Amino acid sequence: MPVKFGTAGNPSSFFEMGYRGLSDLPAYLKTFELEAYEYQGGRGVRASAEKIREFGKLMVENEITLSVHAPYYISLSSVDEKKRLNSVEYILQTARAAKEMGAERIVVHAGSCSKISRSQALTFAEETLKIALQQLERNELRGIHICPETMGKINQLGTLDEVLEMCLLDETMIPCVDFGHIDARGQGALPDEQSFKQLFEAVEDKLGNQRMKDMHMHFSRVEFTKGGERRHLTFKDTAFGANFEDLINVVIKKHCEPVIICESSGTQAEDAKTMRDYYYATIPKFPQRRDY
Repeated sequence: MPVKFGTAGNPSSFFEMGYRGLSDLPAYLKTFELEAYEYQGGRGVRASAEKIREFGKLMVENEITLSVHAPYYISLSSVDEKKRLNSVEYILQTARAAKEMGAERIVVHAGSCSKISRSQALTFAEETLKIALQQLERNELRGIHICPETMGKINQLGTLDEVLEMCLLDETMIPCVDFGHIDARGQGALPDEQSFKQLFEAVEDKLGNQRMKDMHMHFSRVEFTKGGERRHLTFKDTAFGANFEDLINVVIKKHCEPVIICESSGTQAEDAKTMRDYYYATIPKFPQRRDY
């Protein structure tokens, strides 16, 4: 399967071009030759079940792969047990919506670790995820993949190593690797192709070749301060952030088949198409090497 490129939510040009609702998305995405879309449920999935089903059917008919971003207020690592259990319910609600629309992946933030040690925060997160996985099983939602996301701020739980540890809980879990976040929290941690290659190999060493190939990916340029992520940028903003060419080169050489969601600030579709165009122009230049 080829790499699929898509947008996180609706870019500025969606509205500027006269589009308005969910039913307009297939035509808009096809304008940019994009094959994926991440529904933004950061404040919860508020559309009715009927509307969600209609939206999903339309996207399936147009061969657009869907994923759903779970609410931002999820806190798997909270010191408050009630908040952790509420987070399980939010994951369950998101998974139900994902199933209704035909999505198989939900992206989840782990939460903060500013009040406790990172090891304790990770323990809480893993315990919460175990409960969430049990609830998915009981509610016949086993086919929905929880994708813990790497985070951009230093006081957040979500380094690459922490995300990979979470994904060891169950083989259905797929890491959501946000390269902009990793670069930002590492103060420019992805300066070249070699740094991307090492990251991919870390995923492969921990989770195996298949989950490395199937990674769910977010990419954007991200401005950072000493505390990590400050704000998302566009591809035209080059003072901060990793280069998408380095990412795509490694994706090709590693024979990966990810969904890559662009999270640029307002130019998600335009920048996703830039990555897609580079991908298809670059594939023929690389032989099918097995030693990379």
